[in-house]
Amino acid sequence: MDATSGARRAASTTVGGMTSTPTLAEALAAGTVVLDGGMSNQLEAAGHDLSDELWSARLLAERPEAVTEAHLAYFRAGADVAITASYQATFEGFAKRGIDHERAARLMALSVESAREAARRAGVSRPLWVAASAGPYGAMLADGSEYRGRYGLTVDELERFHRPRLEVLAAARPDVLALETVPDADEAAALLRAVRGLGVPAWLTYSVAGDRTRAGQPLEEAFALAADADEVIAVGVNCCAPEDVEPAAATAARVTGKPVVVYPNSGETWDATARAWSGRSTFTADQVDRWRAAGARLIGGCCRVGPETISGIAGALATA
Repeated sequence: MDATSGARRAASTTVGGMTSTPTLAEALAAGTVVLDGGMSNQLEAAGHDLSDELWSARLLAERPEAVTEAHLAYFRAGADVAITASYQATFEGFAKRGIDHERAARLMALSVESAREAARRAGVSRPLWVAASAGPYGAMLADGSEYRGRYGLTVDELERFHRPRLEVLAAARPDVLALETVPDADEAAALLRAVRGLGVPAWLTYSVAGDRTRAGQPLEEAFALAADADEVIAVGVNCCAPEDVEPAAATAARVTGKPVVVYPNSGETWDATARAWSGRSTFTADQVDRWRAAGARLIGGCCRVGPETISGIAGALATA
């Protein structure tokens, strides 16, 4: 599908014979941009086993072509932005699998290259962007603490954890760093410090429950941390229930004055102990208009949201 969204309205321009693609920040200023959906569910739908602590990052080492194909499915469904398979890609996590520092860095860079390759193969005329995912500290632990926060680490310790892989991801030249599924305002503070000076813009999204972070902090206080961060081009929520998006988006827009990014789960519930989803999907494309009215300018889906739903989002935004 090649629907018209803000990303397409902020089309490439030609000046003096040179083609210029707008930055993602410029596209967000022009309108609404379509994000992709869940990487893990797309890989599982293709028959790949992700029952591993590295999750989708394992396939960067074993089946990188599968990652490229997953990105390609979303671009062809109408997504303008692909989020890389580096959510759980950390030096510590790879080391547990016997992957040394040098190869781990290559695999992180490969996550960006795989998304770029998918953009090249997509065969569309609209601009496409790549967001390099950096998940929270708890994602590396793979014990469900990414949905709780409060790891017992200081902001300084969390910054020291995040900075090395953010440096590697930034060196691979994505269009933006996705600081995502952050459960705790303390970790957000660490991430905001860790992205300074990297030369790549970032977005910051919290995983939330109602009007609070997963760690229990009020969203007004959590979003305020990013209000004056020049590196941050969008703030919002992801990996949450669709029902939590609209009020959170309104709060993020009011507190920060920045474009809002939202990509909730399907509405099903993740059981970290059983490592399985339960319940039913409550995510529908007709929710998108309300999210946009609340301030969302970058809209997609997270876990259990596939290409069909992203196509619906692109179609809904095209007629908005």
